[in-house]
Amino acid sequence: MKIEHLGIAVKSLGMSEDLFSKLLGKENYKQESVEREGVVTSFYEVGESKIELLEATNPESPISKFIEKKGEGIHHIAFGVENIYAEIERLKKSGFVFISDEPKDGADNKLVVFLHPKSTNGVLVELCQEKP
Repeated sequence: MKIEHLGIAVKSLGMSEDLFSKLLGKENYKQESVEREGVVTSFYEVGESKIELLEATNPESPISKFIEKKGEGIHHIAFGVENIYAEIERLKKSGFVFISDEPKDGADNKLVVFLHPKSTNGVLVELCQEKP
């Protein structure tokens, strides 16, 4: 397991891309829409990990609700795994609670699943695996 990326909820992808491009000294390598989640994402490589900026595309998006409640900031931490199904099973046996039982297609060519923050000290945790 490794830290795959940190997800950061932002109000304006354009403004935040300017900020992070200056901060990191490079441009994003990908911008992608995930319509099912109501977000547009922008990815930056930082060493072996990534930063994912997330902007809501509608008021019902989880990112829109997050920003309304908590403001812009770190939304989730994602761990890259080799076998997402085995990790789900292992973590369920250890008592962790998942938001959904099955992985879904996510951004950046990944299968993703989220653990409920109530079982991870208030932190939204994402598991992600490269799609085969």
